[in-house]
Amino acid sequence: MIQYQFYKLKSVPIIYSLKPTCIPSDTHFKQRLEDNVLGSGNVKKGLLLTPFHEGDALIWGGSLAVPAGFQSEYNYYVVDDERNVLRWEAGNKRKLLLPDGVENGKVVELHDLWQNGSDSLPSKSAFKNVIFRTSSKLAIEKPLGTIKNKLDQEDLVIVQFKICCPNIAEGTSVYVIGSSTELGKWKNGNFSLEYGSNRELIVDISASGPNYIVLSDGMMREMPWRGAGVAIPMFSVRSEDDVGVGEFLDLKLVVDWAVDSGFHLLQLLPINDTSVHKMWWDSYPYSSLSVFALHPLYLRLQALSKNMPDDINQEIQTAMKELDGKHVDYEATMTTKLSIAKKLFDLEKDSILNSTSFKKFLSENEEWLKPYAAFCFLRDFFETSDHSQWGTFSQFSKNKLEKLVSKDSFHYDIISFHYYIQYHLHLQLSEAAEYAKEKGVVLKGDLPIGVDRNSVDTWVNPNLFRMNTSTGAPPDYFDKNGQNWGFPTYNWEEMSKDNYAWWRARLSQMANYFTAYRIDHILGFFRIWELPEHATTGLVGKFRPSIPLSQEELEKEGIWDFDRLCKPYILQDFLQEKFGPSWIVLASHFMNEYQKSRYEFKDDCNTEKKIVAKLKSLIDKSLLLESEDKLRRGLFDLLQNVVLIRDPEDATSFYPRFNLEDTSSFKDLDEHSKNIFRRLYYDYYFNRQETLWRQNAMKTLPALLNSSDMLACGEDLGLIPSCVHPVMHELGLIGLRIQRMPSESDLEFGIPSQYGYMTVCAPSCHDCSTLRAWWEEDEDRRRSFFKTMVGSDSLPPKQCVPEIVYFVLRQHVESPSMWAIFPLQDLLALKEAYTARPATEETINDPTNPKHYWRFRVHVTMESLLKDKQLTTVIKDLVRGSARSYPGQEEEANLVVVSEKQQIKNEEEKEKIRVTNQDPKITSIAVL
Repeated sequence: MIQYQFYKLKSVPIIYSLKPTCIPSDTHFKQRLEDNVLGSGNVKKGLLLTPFHEGDALIWGGSLAVPAGFQSEYNYYVVDDERNVLRWEAGNKRKLLLPDGVENGKVVELHDLWQNGSDSLPSKSAFKNVIFRTSSKLAIEKPLGTIKNKLDQEDLVIVQFKICCPNIAEGTSVYVIGSSTELGKWKNGNFSLEYGSNRELIVDISASGPNYIVLSDGMMREMPWRGAGVAIPMFSVRSEDDVGVGEFLDLKLVVDWAVDSGFHLLQLLPINDTSVHKMWWDSYPYSSLSVFALHPLYLRLQALSKNMPDDINQEIQTAMKELDGKHVDYEATMTTKLSIAKKLFDLEKDSILNSTSFKKFLSENEEWLKPYAAFCFLRDFFETSDHSQWGTFSQFSKNKLEKLVSKDSFHYDIISFHYYIQYHLHLQLSEAAEYAKEKGVVLKGDLPIGVDRNSVDTWVNPNLFRMNTSTGAPPDYFDKNGQNWGFPTYNWEEMSKDNYAWWRARLSQMANYFTAYRIDHILGFFRIWELPEHATTGLVGKFRPSIPLSQEELEKEGIWDFDRLCKPYILQDFLQEKFGPSWIVLASHFMNEYQKSRYEFKDDCNTEKKIVAKLKSLIDKSLLLESEDKLRRGLFDLLQNVVLIRDPEDATSFYPRFNLEDTSSFKDLDEHSKNIFRRLYYDYYFNRQETLWRQNAMKTLPALLNSSDMLACGEDLGLIPSCVHPVMHELGLIGLRIQRMPSESDLEFGIPSQYGYMTVCAPSCHDCSTLRAWWEEDEDRRRSFFKTMVGSDSLPPKQCVPEIVYFVLRQHVESPSMWAIFPLQDLLALKEAYTARPATEETINDPTNPKHYWRFRVHVTMESLLKDKQLTTVIKDLVRGSARSYPGQEEEANLVVVSEKQQIKNEEEKEKIRVTNQDPKITSIAVL
């Protein structure tokens, strides 16, 4: 037996071994591993492996005869007895290439390790093309399949070692050292071994043993890589050159600031076109008009032409001043930009549309670009995005499309203007994305869970959506009444027929610009909270897919009166309690008394949308004098006062209403029935669905993950099924941890030092208040945090002073999480000069308000922030002190170190904030 380890060494030529493989993995004994490609892609025909023990390890092995020069690709699968796939290993397909010179009759033994999701992370573009980009440029001395040694003695076995070590500094090589003479007997100068126990290799030198062993040892065991980043919506960026809103070319400034601050990542909100209503409602970045088109809002007008006429240039300068407001003026900014862009288009359309670059763009993107341009034309022509109102164009067809976008049509200038805008957006974002790569900064995008009901995608592919439904989320931290986002839910069954081509196209498009992305509401790929289209709130919904309560199941429990349980339970007492003396007037408009003192809603107001419409009509006519909001909430409470929800597509299937114990309908049941529904409620929400939801996620998520090489992060906040985290771990998906929203039910606050490696940790996000706003708005939790997390019995300061901000940021940056990502607002709170603005104005979104205006703008320009070396030094020292990676780290390591005395002097001059006690439980932090 040979023991060995790998190590790195500086300034020695690199020795490369290669790529083939086949064997070890820990799994259940009765499961089987499948070699997919050796069955020509058919799992049923793959090579069946059998288990055996090698010491304490369970190994799976198999053999087959192949001709010399054989090549193939393969993967491993776990299957059941019928060879149905239960799970598969992560990562790219393996390549099987026999070593050169292998003669017929020789045995080549391939040793593999099962690849978990995290093992494939180094192959993601965020690492391969950005963070470890210098490593990927290393010269490979030996081509794949070449073995330097020759098998010239009968009792020799050639062993080829392979290790994945993605982070190789310039001038560094990888070696293997071990217990045998051939591996140096553990003596080879000064070097740093990998972590962990020695690896072992048993070589069978008998006549029946292998002649060649190709040993794939997975990842080199090093300290896990950790980095930090900044998050800011594109619209929130402010620069000296923008017109009313952050623009794609401003990202270059943000990248420079990120590098100065020690950040390897810049995270954005969705940047797709949302121009559904052509008003400020479209500021909601998660309601896409097209999942492929970029938003015209982010266009840099000055970059549209190299020969800008003086009058247009002056118009741009005037607009810059007029729109340089505290918040984004969405409508004015969009109107101004499109107006000026149209003038430039009219001047230069012939040269642009006939250019080689534009023709290439159109050719590569026409599959989505032509429908998008046609949709925008029809939206403006009919003055609505509701394509059901477009007459003959309501039903999409390729023939109609080609006529709409024909160069011979009278409106082709309008069509080509939309091409022109998208072309320039593509050029500008591509320029910024390439700049980020060169600077070692990962550009992270956002994949919204839904699309607008009146969008290009629902027009072109209506079969992919359940248009009579709406997407949302059940009650959680963000909103106790649940959320209703208004998007139609997906028809996953239809999407699966072409292996989720629509999703794969979305991810391929994103990968043109981003090297990482956030999967919005990843729980929706396990199950989605589905609401009827006529709902406006998110409370009375059901999970899709899910196993309902059947009528037979309920009847066996003695439940028979389904009308009582499914219809709103409205007694006269409830009406009097909610509406006081005016209940009679209200009941006359909205209710029928079907039994003495028992009421039901009239047909013209028996849904939430109908209630909203009728209530508005009555108030406009001055027939009701009370507050519209108060009346609406009271009527909604009555409408939602049910125990069960009947499936509209199957009258024998039922779903327990979320938080049913809070309803008076439940409270008026007998104790026996209450106990039955408590048990069935728990079973529906926390037990019976787990296997189904896991299976659903394992069908849908791999299609996304395999369609690009971007690094994927999942937003896994909310009511989290127990199957979610194991699936995310298996697929190599990085989760999200927000300290004030812990995933552990027994914690009030998350403990960053206990977060897992495969996570992004953050003190806040766009869907909640900033760190400063939260601290100042919630006195009880502020006190609790100060006591439990800071470790102080003193009263906390009412304001979120820089010392508190520093403490919280330090907690996160020192966590084991792969990424610590901070909203820019939380970082600016480190300096009092940036906290003059009321904290509540820095909140990006209010999830409880479906018509929230997304318009926050940072009050200082990126150019000014770049000049503030005091702030960037404090932030970079936080990152550097936490042992996280940062841009330029290798270059810094090679600089000549100044004397200790000079270094101390420099530190005193440049540092504003110091921690005087390094114990994270102590808060003796001083501002010097």
